[in-house]
Amino acid sequence: MDLLTPELGLFFWTLIAFIAVFLILRKFAWGPILSSLGEREKGIADSIASAERIKAEMTQFKSENEKLMAQAREERTVMLREAKEMKDRIVNEAKEQAKEEANKIIVDAQHQIQQQKMAALTEVKNEIGNLAVEVATKILRKQMSAAEGQDAYMQLLSEDIKLN
Repeated sequence: MDLLTPELGLFFWTLIAFIAVFLILRKFAWGPILSSLGEREKGIADSIASAERIKAEMTQFKSENEKLMAQAREERTVMLREAKEMKDRIVNEAKEQAKEEANKIIVDAQHQIQQQKMAALTEVKNEIGNLAVEVATKILRKQMSAAEGQDAYMQLLSEDIKLN
C-alpha cells in the first residue's frame, strides 16, 4: 500500500514541478496557442462571412441571370414574331406581284390575239375580195368574148350613166 499513498515530500515536489511547468507553459505556450486559436477563429469567421457574401452574390447573379434569360426569351419571341410577319409580308407581296404579272401577261396575250384576229379577218376579206375580182374577171371575160355580151354590157353601162 505504500505505493498507492504518496509521501508528503513527493507531493510537495510534484506540486512545485507542476506549478513551474504551469508558469512556463503559461508564459511561453498559452499565449501563442491562444493567439493561434484566436487567429484560426478569426480566419474561420472571415471564411464564413466570405462564404455568406459569395452565397449572396451568387443568389444575386442567379437572379440577374434569370432576368437576362427572361429578357432573352422575350427578345427571341419578338424577333421570331417580326421574322414571321416579315415572311408573311414578303410572301403576300410576291403573290400580289405574281398576280399583277399574270394579269399583265393575260392582257398582253388577249391584245395580241385580238390583233392577230383582226389581221386574219383583214387577210380573209382581202382574199375574198381578190377571189371575187378574179371570179368576176373570169365571168366578164367569158361574157365579153362574145359580141352579144359586149353589146349587152354597153347597153347596161349606158343605162347606168343616164340614171346618174
